Amino acid sequence: MMTTVLDRADIKAKYAAERAKRLRPEGNDQYQRLSGKFAALAADPYTPFIERAPVADHVTFAFVGAGMSGLVVGARLKEAGIDSFRLIDKAGGVGGTWYWNRYPGARCDTAAMIYLPLLEETGYIPSEKYVRGPEILAHCERIAAHYGLYDKALFHTEVSSIEWQEATRVWRITTNRGDDFTAKYVAIGTGPLHVAKLPGIAGIETFKGKSFHTSRWDYDYTGGDANGAPMDRLADKRVAVIGTGATGVQCIPQLARTAKQLFVFQRTPSSVDVRGNHPIDPQWFDSIARPGWQKRWMDNFVENMGGGIPSEDLINDGWTEISRRIREKALGSTPAWLAKAGMRAREAFNRPPIQMGTDRVRAAFEEADIEKMEEIRARIATVVQDPHTAEQLKPWYSQLCKRPCFSDEYLPAYNAPNTILVDTDGKGVEQITETGLVVGGKLYEVDCIIYASGFEYGANFQLKTGFDLKGRGGQMLSEYWADGLQTLHGLHMHGFPNAFAVQMNQGANMVSNIPHNIVDHAATIAQVVAHAERGGFAEIEPTQAAVSDWVQLILTAPPSMITSSDCTPGFWNNEGQGWNEKFRRSQGHPGGAGGFFRHIEAWRESGRRSGDFAGLVFSK
Repeated sequence: MMTTVLDRADIKAKYAAERAKRLRPEGNDQYQRLSGKFAALAADPYTPFIERAPVADHVTFAFVGAGMSGLVVGARLKEAGIDSFRLIDKAGGVGGTWYWNRYPGARCDTAAMIYLPLLEETGYIPSEKYVRGPEILAHCERIAAHYGLYDKALFHTEVSSIEWQEATRVWRITTNRGDDFTAKYVAIGTGPLHVAKLPGIAGIETFKGKSFHTSRWDYDYTGGDANGAPMDRLADKRVAVIGTGATGVQCIPQLARTAKQLFVFQRTPSSVDVRGNHPIDPQWFDSIARPGWQKRWMDNFVENMGGGIPSEDLINDGWTEISRRIREKALGSTPAWLAKAGMRAREAFNRPPIQMGTDRVRAAFEEADIEKMEEIRARIATVVQDPHTAEQLKPWYSQLCKRPCFSDEYLPAYNAPNTILVDTDGKGVEQITETGLVVGGKLYEVDCIIYASGFEYGANFQLKTGFDLKGRGGQMLSEYWADGLQTLHGLHMHGFPNAFAVQMNQGANMVSNIPHNIVDHAATIAQVVAHAERGGFAEIEPTQAAVSDWVQLILTAPPSMITSSDCTPGFWNNEGQGWNEKFRRSQGHPGGAGGFFRHIEAWRESGRRSGDFAGLVFSK
């Protein structure tokens, strides 16, 4: 098939036109939460609810969230000798995102060697380069068992309040199950992808068939299981999927194999590149698994995602290819360019990307991106047999405007005769009726609607967590963060002693491998808490001056290319509403992930040598 090659101006004009179709004035408010009349859709379908007596005790450390954040922090605290540790989670077990996301085809899209934390400590070898959801969940359970984190854990439990007690200098925590206990330290690790949301479609509550969110997959209805057994109960069902983001890309091929008829409702197509997954050879793994190997691999990924020229690419995947293309456009493909300037490759990497010239980097990004997106669009035309469907699946935006997807199964699914793409031309589904969905005035009658509509990424703190922290003097954390995030290192908050927020913003902010952020924050928490416990300190708290200085440093970062308001709307760019100062505070270190990790490692080393954790005050 002949394809028309567009020049750069035409492509950018096409990007702008496609973006304009999708802009909605309500921004994040266009979505609905799984609450109120939709509360039943939020129920846990995986673990039976077990009645228990309320707890009224004291623990040294309480962690809200039993995903990777809580598990890795708990592991590091246990290693540091802090045994009294409690996990609290609304889920029926550990795993966080991977507890909830058991939809068919779920798989990590960052290499398992760096995505699964504590591989070296637990002695586990991933089965594939990109492992499936059940294997990730099993690894989370392995960490919990290995470090004894099930002891004292509270599952199917939602925090109601966390209040600092001035007189006793502890946190008082209450829950929806009558628990009322105290903890010397608390941490919040509820993550950006745990509160499911629904699209705000008129009539969504009127549908009389079966419906569920992908994070609450109903295998009793579909048949099959998360391990890949066929969903045989869909053989006589007409199924609709709303959403073609990362989740849709993974579950749609599985549904296409089993449903009588599958309608995929698309507002914005994803960019879908080659996955190239493969098993991990145990003998090869043994050859690289020297002490400290996982940290080396994580650091190598950061180097390859940074602004200079790393010595090697251990990961060699779609993520590092993005950076490699930009780097080659900006700097040339060999270190010779840098050698002429008298710089070694490692020194080049150690310079923050902003010092390499923002205009130059952005120009290189645009050129490399257009080349890559043309490749992705050409691949669609080659794989998808129907020319009209292929055109509708082509993404017209920069690759990092939305989370890049990688799959070798997604595009071929549209060649199946039972699978129909319903493209809404950026408008979304118009209406849901008792029997189906309306697009372009046409009713598509279905038996089941599956919402692959994602999570509350851009909502405020209290909306995402369902509770608030009341700190010193009665100040609420939501008030403290009303004008934007305020932290030291993305972790400590002034006015909230002995409290930690494990999250990626104002830190490395590395959205392509969030576990690296978690592992690093866990190291900081364990070291700081162990220092406080050894010294007999009652409180740890950053000064407001240190917090303000850190925020100002974050604001010096140039606007991120992945959060540009020029992008088609999505959760990475505040649904196209633009990133004012409040949202710019959610960026990472101006030196990139590498800059942050180097800073915080030096900060911890200073604390280890002299007890001087700059910006923190330890009180007795």
